[in-house]
Amino acid sequence: MLIKLPDDILSSEITPESIYQQRRRFIKGMALTAAGITTSALMSACNNQNGNASSSKTAPTQNAPVFDDLKSSEFNTDEELTKWEHAINYNNFVELGDGKTSPIKNADKLVTRPWSVSVEGEVDKPGTLDIEEILTQFDLEERIYRLRCIEAWSMVIPWVGFPLSLLLKRFQPTSKAKFVEFISIHDPKRLPGQRSDFPLVWPYVEGLRIDEAMHPLTILSIGMYGKVLPNQNGAPIRLVVPWKYGFKSSKSIVKIRFVEKQPLPSWVQAQPDEYGFYSNVNPLVPHPRWDQRTERRIGEFFKRDSMLFNGYAEQVASLYTGMDLGKNF
Repeated sequence: MLIKLPDDILSSEITPESIYQQRRRFIKGMALTAAGITTSALMSACNNQNGNASSSKTAPTQNAPVFDDLKSSEFNTDEELTKWEHAINYNNFVELGDGKTSPIKNADKLVTRPWSVSVEGEVDKPGTLDIEEILTQFDLEERIYRLRCIEAWSMVIPWVGFPLSLLLKRFQPTSKAKFVEFISIHDPKRLPGQRSDFPLVWPYVEGLRIDEAMHPLTILSIGMYGKVLPNQNGAPIRLVVPWKYGFKSSKSIVKIRFVEKQPLPSWVQAQPDEYGFYSNVNPLVPHPRWDQRTERRIGEFFKRDSMLFNGYAEQVASLYTGMDLGKNF
């Protein structure tokens, strides 16, 4: 795995130069949404200038809201970024539909204002944070991570966010807190996927062991490519755990719970023969539908070899010392 240290990477390498030249005073990227405009509305207002990025919908242009003064990260990979058009048009977000292009087609169904995240369970100081509080109370970084789907495709995404541990520590988890559970939005009146016969029990639930949640690689993201996080990518706030398969990174989070017992994630509950609690990227663990030994990087023709822990073994392998990574999938 190739890692660039903070001094080695320039902002212009992450986001196109034309975008950075426009950055001025877009406070935490959400000044307009705080006034009650949803993320999708923000992006729609910027459309129809550069034409369609794909056959499904017009992509936001370089005039979309962007974040200013982002910190760099020591964990950035120097691999070529996935194109913005691919990243916003090819998604798994089952609340918005089960096809790869369904999420962008139904993105306007996700209402992201008002929005808050409650933190409860085994904590000394349970509470609720409004999304605007989250945006203004944490220093944002740009984290260039690999994203690996269990369906054997991958991307390289420059996320905008901050370490999850910074938020969790504020609520002072107790000694009983062994796991962290993440609960996504439940709004079947608006979200078409939650009205379909898709084999999941809603709301979408995921979980991490507490040391995984506190690991410096684990972040909460509120943007990507220097811009506000698109609805179809999990707005307004999502989890990113780069060494695990993508379904572990919960989207549109509304609740975080510290618990003593291991949570039952939605996919594990629905299809336990295909999905596991840990779901670390592991090319040696077979899957009944997708060969995990190779992956297809979106935008590329040839497949490439998959890497243990998605290339982050140096940082996270110690979390699983003594575990059988085949049995503990």
